[in-house]
This record gives sequence, structure tokens and C-alpha cells, in this order.
Amino acid sequence: MGLPNVSGDLSAEMEVDAFRRLFPLRFYERHLSESIRPDARPLGRARDTTLALGAVASADGSALAKIGSTTMLAAIKMEVMSPSTDSPDEGCIAIDFHMPPICSPIVRPGRPVEAAPVVSKQLSDTILSSGMINLKELSLVSGKAAWMAYLDIYCLDADGALFDAALLSAVAAFSHLQIPIVSLNDDGKIVVVSEEGEGGKLDKEPVNKEKRKLTLRSLPFSLTCILHKNYILADPTAEEESIMETLVTVVLDSSSRLVSFYKPGGPVLAYTSAVQDCVALTRQRVKELKKILDEAVSGMEID
Repeated sequence: MGLPNVSGDLSAEMEVDAFRRLFPLRFYERHLSESIRPDARPLGRARDTTLALGAVASADGSALAKIGSTTMLAAIKMEVMSPSTDSPDEGCIAIDFHMPPICSPIVRPGRPVEAAPVVSKQLSDTILSSGMINLKELSLVSGKAAWMAYLDIYCLDADGALFDAALLSAVAAFSHLQIPIVSLNDDGKIVVVSEEGEGGKLDKEPVNKEKRKLTLRSLPFSLTCILHKNYILADPTAEEESIMETLVTVVLDSSSRLVSFYKPGGPVLAYTSAVQDCVALTRQRVKELKKILDEAVSGMEID
């Protein structure tokens, strides 16, 4: 009885790994010709996705989102501000996207990351244009006080499709958000009532008598795809993004209405048929993400 050829198997594995490192595009194209990816996913399938609400106890709303290895932590902190004269009955939302060195070996300490402000702007435009949040719900006293929602999103692992995971974590954090109780102090200013003071007697009548949640409408979800020759790869990894550079991000709301379409350059033209295929893949992905979010919210209500 012969022994298994361990050295032969190891040699073959090393040859495959060397070929992948030396000729990454050819390596991927061999897989694409078989309609499969090196991680065994079909071309149109997204990675496994998980969502956990309430990940940051000190925040008013928070969520941890994972798409494959890509991991985002979103936290919302509410502060009282004076509304602008142009919008006296509206609050504001400020969004910051952070990429600390822990998220990727290409991120260096002390050096700004080009992708961070781009994703921040993209998130702000998407959330505001989607109509998910009615800014009038953030008003406290017309012309005098309103809520400023500070949303900070930290990328803990940058393994591709950063915007998709960041948007998912942002939507989930707003779904988890509870607006604090506020009251008027002796100077007539609005102050946040502490957790300890909620059970006791207040000197002034609370402006809002209990913590409340925002009424969210038209939740936006996105899917990033790679266009390479005649292939469309959904939810790319960081390696795939570095090899095949033409990215397309489609954002649809929960009613399948197009919110935005983003293509930051790339050598491949986005023909009508390719765009339609990307939208169809996004429509299916929105159903998956909506189900994941609903299950996470239901789990929090049971707890």
C-alpha cells in the first residue's frame, strides 16, 4: 500500500500560490472562465453578511456590520444645537468615516487615507438624498433647539466593498438609535436628562417625555460590482478590487427605487446591459440585507 504523495501535493499548492502572486489577473481569469471565483463564490453572489445592534453601550445608537471579512463599527451620538436660520425646524446629521491603521496593511499611521473622505461624502449624499430620515423629527424647539446626530463609522477590516458595509452599518445604527430625553434648565436652555435622573422628579417638564426612535423611510442599501471584460463580479474583495479596477456601486432603497449610481472611473465602459445586470443583482441583494436588518431589530426587541 503506497503512502500519500504529501510532497507532491505541497509542491502543487506552492505552484498555484506562486502563479497567483506572479500573474494575479490570469489566475482570476482562469476562474472567471468557469463562472467561479477563487473563494468558491458564483460571480453574482455576495459574501456572508452579519449584523449586530447595540455594539457600543455608550452611544445613542450603534451597529457592527460584517460583509465577509470587511467589518464596520458605526456609532451615533446626539447633541443639542441651535438650528440654522434657513431651517429652523430641522436638525442635522454629520457623518465621518475613519480608516485606522488596524483596518489594512496599506494604511499607515499619521498618513491620511484618500478613500476616507470620499466614502464620508458618498455616505452623506446617499443618506440625505434617500429620504430615510426626516430632519424635522430632529427638531426640539422651533428656531431655538434641535438635535445634531454625529455618526462615526470605523473600518476595522478593509477587505473590499467598503461603502456597502459602511452604509449597512449606518442604516443599522439609525435603526437602533434612541433619542435621549431632554428638559429645560433654570436658564431656559435645553439639557439632556441623565439616565439617573429619568426615574426621579424633574425641575422642569421634559421637552420629550421618553426616549423615542426615528421614523425611518426608504432605507438605502448598496451593492458594489466589478466590471471586467464580459464579467460582473458582485461584492468584490480587496484583492479583486486591486486587480480589476472598474467598480460600479448601485444604491437602491427598500422599495427598489434608484437612489444613486456611482462609477469612479476605470477602463471598462458601463454599457446599458451591464448597468441593468448590476441593478438586478442589487435588487436581489437589497432583499437579503433588509431581511438581515429586520432579524437584527427583532432580536433587539425580544432582548
